[in-house]
Amino acid sequence: MKSVNDRSTCLKSAQSSEKTPMINIEGKSIPFHKDDKTLLNCLEKSDVEVHYHCRDGFCGACRVTLVEGEIYYPNGEPLAFVGEGEILPCCCIPQGNIKLIIE
Repeated sequence: MKSVNDRSTCLKSAQSSEKTPMINIEGKSIPFHKDDKTLLNCLEKSDVEVHYHCRDGFCGACRVTLVEGEIYYPNGEPLAFVGEGEILPCCCIPQGNIKLIIE
């Protein structure tokens, strides 16, 4: 349950892994594809409702709990406060299979 901030490590990991990351949420298993761009886009495409405002990591309205797995913020850490075990799906991508809780 952590965000990965070393861009070069993440890029190497993403390039070497050909598996499609799966997002487990509310009993659903949803594939994340590169063309989704962000975790929020992927969830919306799969009809999973996530509250949001800015879509850029400024407001923190889309905050969800990361139960398992790792994510990466490709544009750097978000400006909004992110508590322990929380992520902002509007500006992150999964680094493999993850499990989320949306409240």
